[in-house]
Amino acid sequence: MSYKQSVYIKAKQILDERRATALKVQEIRHSEIAMEYPELLEIEREMAQCGADTVKAIGMGADAAEFIRQLSIKSLDAQDRKKALLKKAGYDENYLEPPYTCPVCKDTGSHNGFYCQCYKKLIREVATDELSAASPLKRSTFQTFSLSKYADVTDKTLGVNQRAHMTKVYEYCKAYAEDFTTKSKNLLMMGATGLGKTHLSLAIANRVIEKGYDVYYDSIQNIMDKLEKEHFGRLPQQDSIKEEILSCDLLIIDDLGVEFTTQFTVAELHSIINTRILRCLPTIISTNLELGDIEKQYSQRIASRIIGTSMPLRFCGSDIRQML
Repeated sequence: MSYKQSVYIKAKQILDERRATALKVQEIRHSEIAMEYPELLEIEREMAQCGADTVKAIGMGADAAEFIRQLSIKSLDAQDRKKALLKKAGYDENYLEPPYTCPVCKDTGSHNGFYCQCYKKLIREVATDELSAASPLKRSTFQTFSLSKYADVTDKTLGVNQRAHMTKVYEYCKAYAEDFTTKSKNLLMMGATGLGKTHLSLAIANRVIEKGYDVYYDSIQNIMDKLEKEHFGRLPQQDSIKEEILSCDLLIIDDLGVEFTTQFTVAELHSIINTRILRCLPTIISTNLELGDIEKQYSQRIASRIIGTSMPLRFCGSDIRQML
């Protein structure tokens, strides 16, 4: 369970920038006060000397305890004078401490040998932002999915009540997201345009990212365009997009069937589907195609792998985007 390396790197860069900014602010504040109250520098020299003199206690034997006690008294007196000086200048006693965004880890990202909660939160935010660049992720949550847009009537194609059926689909997707692991089932979301397939797949992505998993989402057309450019060397040197697609914790392929089908795209789709099955990694596919159309457009091998390894979720109703 991990995000891709670029997410960790970007989150760490943000932490480093926060820490550098806090230290720079501390430096500016210190210079300003020291210029007006030069006695601050003498007090700080006394405090530093007390720390350095503590080393002398090593090897002093019975005299060490008394020596350290005297140093402690001297150090505390210097600290009290520093606080009094800051109060005199009209500042809080902690004004000269770096104003870290996270006082627990001091913007280092780790605390007591573990990732700090601030770093974990930042990693999730970076992962969400990266996915949002390719999708309306932040708007597509379970909370913003409205079941009232589905009519309380029988669907002519499926023969079920539209709202009742979509309520079951919604609840299944919500439970899927809550229980998600890299061993979760593949999902095949089928139905006409505008029935909520993209919204629910991204709602799953939102929750899965919160749980600490790496999600790759894109339309089939964009995926194939990127893979073709990578294959023929038309992308700048970077981490392999193909490997990212193959190894992410959850892959979401949107709009299967709308891309221009070529020998290259069929081969790449087979490679993606087959490799992720072998690696036991879940994939969510949304499509306007019916089961038979998948085989016609691609191949029997691809269709059998998608259909045979996926939980089918049929969407019904009217185009909800026309109701907005």
